[in-house]
Amino acid sequence: MPAGYSVAVVIPARDEAATLAGVLAAIPRDAVDRVVVVDNGSADRTAEVARAAAVAVVAEERRGYGAACLAGLAHLRAHPPQAVAFLDADGSDDPAELPRLLAPLLEGRADLVVGSRVRSAEAGSLTPAQRLGNRIAVFLIRWLFGVRFTDLGPFRAVRWQTLEALGMRDRDYGWTVEMQARAACARVRCLEIPVRHRRRIAGRSKVAGTIRGSVGAGWKILLTIARVRLGG
Repeated sequence: MPAGYSVAVVIPARDEAATLAGVLAAIPRDAVDRVVVVDNGSADRTAEVARAAAVAVVAEERRGYGAACLAGLAHLRAHPPQAVAFLDADGSDDPAELPRLLAPLLEGRADLVVGSRVRSAEAGSLTPAQRLGNRIAVFLIRWLFGVRFTDLGPFRAVRWQTLEALGMRDRDYGWTVEMQARAACARVRCLEIPVRHRRRIAGRSKVAGTIRGSVGAGWKILLTIARVRLGG
């Protein structure tokens, strides 16, 4: 990492005590300065596991992926980094790939880098509903904003100033698509990099693991794209 260029990683986590320690241990610490785990109302030892790994822990009791991400950003705002990466706590993302996501930012080639799972996803790691929802969402973003994506993967990195300028607001399922839609609308320099995607090590997804979650996420994604398109 270039001298003076700081990178923070935000990890939203709810009931991920079984996987979080492994995820934190796999983060290449020479590539990041700070790690923030946002405990999103866990009923297990998620916060204890994070503290044992000597990383910052932020509590956000309001359930929702976006709410957790916003809480992590609020924690960083007092001393903002140059870039922030987002990483899931369930072991499906490979933290070892963080340098690949960060490289285009460090080299000045992009302001937002999205890890695309569609080409290298392990069998069964993405549900049919996730794949369909991704295809519909990226088609709409291309149609409405003229920017091509292949995925809404949560594993991503973005310049801090860019993220602040986007004015992120979504507090649940629409966080990733809101970021990409706002970036496309604002003509932010976006880049996708293929990343590996693994099956969850334990438990099931809070969203894609249930019919209710899948339907709710799909509906929210569509509403979020429409809201951004209408200037909301």
